[in-house]
Amino acid sequence: MQYRSLGRTGLNVSLICLGTMTWGRQNTESDGHEQMDYALERGINFFDTAEMYAVPPNAETYGKTETIIGTWFKKTGNREKVILASKIAGAGLPWVRGGKAIIDRSNILAAIDGSLKRLQTDYIDLYQLHWPNRGSYAFNQVWGYAPKFDRQQVEDNFLDVLETMGELVKAGKIRHIGLSNETAWGTMKWLQLSEKKALPRMASIQNEYSLLYRLFEPDMHEVAMAEDVGLLAWSPLATGMISGKYLDGKRPKGSRWTLLTAGTARDTPQANSAVKAYMAVAKKHKLDVCQMALAFVNSRPFVTSNIIGATTMEQLKANIDSIDIQLSPAVLSDIDKVRRDFPIPY
Repeated sequence: MQYRSLGRTGLNVSLICLGTMTWGRQNTESDGHEQMDYALERGINFFDTAEMYAVPPNAETYGKTETIIGTWFKKTGNREKVILASKIAGAGLPWVRGGKAIIDRSNILAAIDGSLKRLQTDYIDLYQLHWPNRGSYAFNQVWGYAPKFDRQQVEDNFLDVLETMGELVKAGKIRHIGLSNETAWGTMKWLQLSEKKALPRMASIQNEYSLLYRLFEPDMHEVAMAEDVGLLAWSPLATGMISGKYLDGKRPKGSRWTLLTAGTARDTPQANSAVKAYMAVAKKHKLDVCQMALAFVNSRPFVTSNIIGATTMEQLKANIDSIDIQLSPAVLSDIDKVRRDFPIPY
């Protein structure tokens, strides 16, 4: 396993992070426990979860993933071997604090206590803001993204959040904080206020990033490198699409896309064509397309950790094995050619 610095925290996290969001819906408690056992054996010391999980989210599965992690901690006593990341949900989910869960002081205090109880731990190493209160271009909203907000209200809220996080750090409930689905402006504003007010500093940013979704470049790339706020890349296989299993309308039984009642914005003609092109690159170079895609994310200098997820042990093992793959200049050149043909396929 390889390890990289988590911002300026002094922590070194595994380049492969164990994503957990399928546990409690696609995966059982025993599945989750088996995955954590194996990940730890392979040198993975970084697990990522959220109060919102399992996904696709609904009222019945809210908090189940954290609960599964908590029972594993209790059973194994392995809490100190894991750098644990979780997230507070933002507004929009009617079953989370009445659908009015704007990220502010009262909601943070309620959310952290709920997560700690489910996780059966006294602290969370990295506590992240799942999405901005003011909206985001994440979750396939990029095409209609039109930011409009009261800047002073946003900055006042940022300060309220940072002060609350500072209290939680002093209380020992969290150790560090991070962002998720944030923009370049938002990230820099968080950092500016932290420095100005001597409050906790954002250590990382968890945004979507894969061969099919490279909006992190170039502006957030620059922010991550210059400000030591590395990317925790979520959905590095584009919810499994890069494997090719959803091509031409296929929906394998038990797969995530079968659970999406409203369909998915990823299923575009351009994205399907891009997947076929990347599969051709992998075949040309005698690589597994998923391992190639993960190895690409691993190779990016702005990536702190690559969040993998799996519903089977076979998938998990193959995904972790990507850590040993070094992509040649020829592979990277072919990837670049495909990217130029399909820069934003969904």
